[in-house]
Amino acid sequence: MSYLSISDVRKQIDVIDSQLVKLIAQRGECVKAAAAFKKDTQDVKAPDRVQQVIDKVSILAEEYGLSQEIIQKVYRSMIDAFIDFEIKQHQFINQTEEK
Repeated sequence: MSYLSISDVRKQIDVIDSQLVKLIAQRGECVKAAAAFKKDTQDVKAPDRVQQVIDKVSILAEEYGLSQEIIQKVYRSMIDAFIDFEIKQHQFINQTEEK
C-alpha cells in the first residue's frame, strides 16, 4: 500500500484501530464467557494457556512480517488486562452464585 501523505497514513491507522477495537471487544466477550467455566483464580491465570497464545501469535507475526518482540509485548499486555478483567468476572459470578 502506498501513501501520498502522513494524513493518508493516519486515516488508514484510524480504520485499522476501529477494526482492532471491535475485535478486542469480541475477544473480551469470550473472556467474560470463559470466566464461568473456571474454578478459581489460578484457572483464570492459566500460564500454560498464556504461553500457548504467545507461541501461536509469534508464529503468525513471523508469517505476516511483524516483529515477534512487538506482538509478544502487545499480547502480554492485552492478556494481563484480560486476566484482571476475568478475575473480576469470576469473583462476580461466584458472589452471585452464593446468594
